[in-house]
Amino acid sequence: MVRAAVALGSNLGNRAATLDTAVRELSRHLADVSVSAFIETDAEGVGAQPAFLNGALIGSWDGSAHALLDLLMAVERAAGRERPYPGAPRTLDLDLVLFGVSVIDEPGLMVPHPRFRDRGFVLQPLAEIAPDMVDPVTGLTLAELFHAWRARSSASSITGCGPPIP
Repeated sequence: MVRAAVALGSNLGNRAATLDTAVRELSRHLADVSVSAFIETDAEGVGAQPAFLNGALIGSWDGSAHALLDLLMAVERAAGRERPYPGAPRTLDLDLVLFGVSVIDEPGLMVPHPRFRDRGFVLQPLAEIAPDMVDPVTGLTLAELFHAWRARSSASSITGCGPPIP
């Protein structure tokens, strides 16, 4: 079993219900699931869009990273995810952020997620539920990465913060 970290996001429709449904579906396939609080964030780097509801899930997976990615994409499709253009608004966005200590760079799959260290809306929820989980590239914990992001961010777009991160 491998501990996997998944980022959750939605900015179309009933965002909370969509994230709750995704968590329920993923919990059917992963063991020992932990889910963060959901936080509201401004859309970043995708133009003017509705605000996102973001969160994270950590769970144990008994399969390959590719199989988990396939599951994430199937759950997105079931939630009505369409990809008309890069960065389009989405009913559901599920990103495989970490897969144990694996570093994977293959067509269609990069783990750790290549941009997660620069995204407070990913780091905060992950640090909430797995502060000691380690990024295999930097050797830093999720809590350390979140604190580093917060220190270098002049203004956070996170408007619905969960509990303090240790």
